[in-house]
Amino acid sequence: MLFADLPVLLGGHLLQAAAEPAAAVRHLVLDSRRAGPPAEALFVALRGPNHDGHRYLPQAYAQGVRLFVVAENAALPGGLAAYPGAGFVAVASPLGALQALAAAHRRQFAGPVWAITGSNGKTIVKEWLAQLLGPDEVICRSPRSYNSQVGVPLSVWELSPERHTLGLFEAGISEMDEMAKLAAIIQPTEGVFTTLGTAHDAGFASEAEKLREKLRLFEGPQFRRLYYCADQGPVREAVAALALPGFGWTRHDAPGAALRFRVAPAGPGRTAVRARAGTLGPRADFVLPFADEPSVENALHGLAVLLARGVAPAEIQRRLARLQPVAMRLEMKQGRHDSYLLDDTYNNDLAGLALALAALGRQARPGRRTLILSDVLESGLTGPALYARVGALLPAHGVTRLVGIGPEISSQLSVINEQLTDANERLIVNNEPTENRPLITDNYSLLTEFYPSTEAFLAQLNPADFAHETILVKGARRFGFERIVVALQAQQHGTVLEVNLDALSHNLQHFRQQLRPGTKLMVMVKAFAYGAGSYEVASLLEFQRADYLAVAYADEGIALREAGIGLPIMVMNPSSDAFELLRRHRLEPEIYSFELLHEYLATFLATFPATDAPIPSFTNPPIHIKLDTGMRRLGFEEADVPALGALLRQHRARLPVAGIMTHLAAADDPAHDDFTRQQLAAFGRMAGALEEALGRPVLKHALNSAGIRRFPEAQLDMVRLGIGLYGVDASGLDANALRPVSTLRTTISQIKTLPAGATVGYGRRGTATAAARRIATLAIGYADGYDRRFSSGAGVVLVHGQRAPVVGSVAMDMCMVDVTDIPAARAGDVAVVFGAELPLPMLAARIGTIAYELLTNVSERVKRVFVTE
Repeated sequence: MLFADLPVLLGGHLLQAAAEPAAAVRHLVLDSRRAGPPAEALFVALRGPNHDGHRYLPQAYAQGVRLFVVAENAALPGGLAAYPGAGFVAVASPLGALQALAAAHRRQFAGPVWAITGSNGKTIVKEWLAQLLGPDEVICRSPRSYNSQVGVPLSVWELSPERHTLGLFEAGISEMDEMAKLAAIIQPTEGVFTTLGTAHDAGFASEAEKLREKLRLFEGPQFRRLYYCADQGPVREAVAALALPGFGWTRHDAPGAALRFRVAPAGPGRTAVRARAGTLGPRADFVLPFADEPSVENALHGLAVLLARGVAPAEIQRRLARLQPVAMRLEMKQGRHDSYLLDDTYNNDLAGLALALAALGRQARPGRRTLILSDVLESGLTGPALYARVGALLPAHGVTRLVGIGPEISSQLSVINEQLTDANERLIVNNEPTENRPLITDNYSLLTEFYPSTEAFLAQLNPADFAHETILVKGARRFGFERIVVALQAQQHGTVLEVNLDALSHNLQHFRQQLRPGTKLMVMVKAFAYGAGSYEVASLLEFQRADYLAVAYADEGIALREAGIGLPIMVMNPSSDAFELLRRHRLEPEIYSFELLHEYLATFLATFPATDAPIPSFTNPPIHIKLDTGMRRLGFEEADVPALGALLRQHRARLPVAGIMTHLAAADDPAHDDFTRQQLAAFGRMAGALEEALGRPVLKHALNSAGIRRFPEAQLDMVRLGIGLYGVDASGLDANALRPVSTLRTTISQIKTLPAGATVGYGRRGTATAAARRIATLAIGYADGYDRRFSSGAGVVLVHGQRAPVVGSVAMDMCMVDVTDIPAARAGDVAVVFGAELPLPMLAARIGTIAYELLTNVSERVKRVFVTE
């Protein structure tokens, strides 16, 4: 597609012609931090409630992007003159333009295109269909769960008539009138409807309205067949009412189904399926490599598709036996020798590789960025054409070491090096450092090593060779790269805290939407980011363009600086012996007393005696003045303000003030709203007097998570987001809007059957009273942060989705739970300690504490795994 064709195609007009008249559009870029290879890239400046892509045109231009789609009448930073040689097309809606581009691209593909929608299971069904149809087709599919108004066009854009024989895309909606837009982009010829559930109910007047909206995906004139489970009565009736060309399957003899399945257990982890076409048609028997109900349901969709396509039963069984669980998320893990792992062994096509490299490029940690990459499969390309694309991606994301594994990638070193040379020459021309992207200069080089197989790599692997590196492990499933991850990651504890960075991003955006325009956002990452992990959370917040971070102590801030975090950081409890370290690491102290203020000033004057000479700003980070308006912990009193103002005015060059703050005592409790308003009024008086003394305005911040929601009129210049970011509702207004961020899991070490009257654990505080009981020992105790107050039935965990109460006393490294009523429980099974189905506020209430304590108590010895899509 040529850039010159876009004005007509998108219904826009040309603001500025590109320097290259025949410039082609090959890549779509929506985020200046994820620009990738700039050649033939088109930056679409999307707008949303809390972001505006037009602000980042300079960054995209600095990275070499020269083609742009912008909104009519948008203010372009610097004006058109700031972008010589760049082409600009103005349109009414950049999002609409993105969707129109993808729809036009889709029309160039004459092969079959499948669409999957429903309330649950879309991504799993899509991935399993890709596995089941893979032997017959070269498939282009959505990366992970790219099913939104933005994700779908990006996915469809990768569809190539030259490389692919089938497209496979999922579509998700949350409100009315969205599906028609996705249908116009995907233009499906066949489709699957998974389930009708409660997800996104809030966006629709009724379940029937939501179902009708979802089925709009399959109404196009090109559509030929819809696969669905006829046991879902509303779905069956809606398909018939809309006269859609349906192909239903049933497990319960639903009327009109084309296929009937009978399922039964077939041993541990397996399910037997007998399939029959119609009522008296031929039958065939299969075995699924899964036993849990959701996996069986999802696999039956795939089985129905293969039977309808006429694949031989023996071949179907061969493919079913190879179905693999889908790890849909990139996982971030601590590696050995201070390395850091990004585990993305989910798939290895070009779209997935670009996404994973973008995640690698976002890491702020110092040291090499290493890519361990297998032969790239499922791309529809081979040889030089494929690895030229791979080579172009590496410098764009700061990769400095490549470990190639597989016979094909090992033979393409010259092609990769040629791309690196070309890319480096382009980058030298535009050699400007940009946000969240390393500066690549003419001495850029890539260390390379290649191995014919995973086994050959593992045979010589010394984890110390990867010390201090950030490593992306990206391999096609057949290469078994999970073995590499096991070899490189730090020793595992049986207990794991999983932190969902996508949920954290969702919560961040939820609170951003509550802010008034111009209000800045400080985010609390103290106490190891409420137990979640400071670096990983801070890195995400930096990428999401938070304005400030806050930590409790200097060493927390220093650790973030050493890990490469560049955001302003406020230290809430600075000590005088750490003042020099604060200055050295550009950390901004919270000053709450005259004693602390004089000590801070004295340490500075010892280095820079009072003179009239200007003081370099980098030698003296600004401070935040804390005022006590009623918390009665730390802070200057109102009576202190005149003297404080005089002192700040006298030393304004040596005591630059970034902000004035206070701490609300009861912003979460309506019973104390009058007191909160008194605090806010006092803060307004005191801060106003200090600003008058300073002769200028400074950042004023008072609200915490609860205050953001309950006192929006007091957002002032900045707010401080804490527990709300981590998915805990502090205001009583966000229970349905926030997503749980952390899930604590452990494993069952052993199960014993105890006779009636037997005792359990220290002090014999647990007793199997009425009858014989099955007692499971879990690999978690109070040293891991599992509170001893959960002893003797106060605590519960989830095993196979069922609650198991704690028996006896919680010990240092383990505890026991009763699994008598969970017969499927076995040693090695996972037990959920808290998470979405076992929420923190409920558990905290059982032992008379708060969710904050349970989160922050999770020991640092518990392994953190960070997941993202």
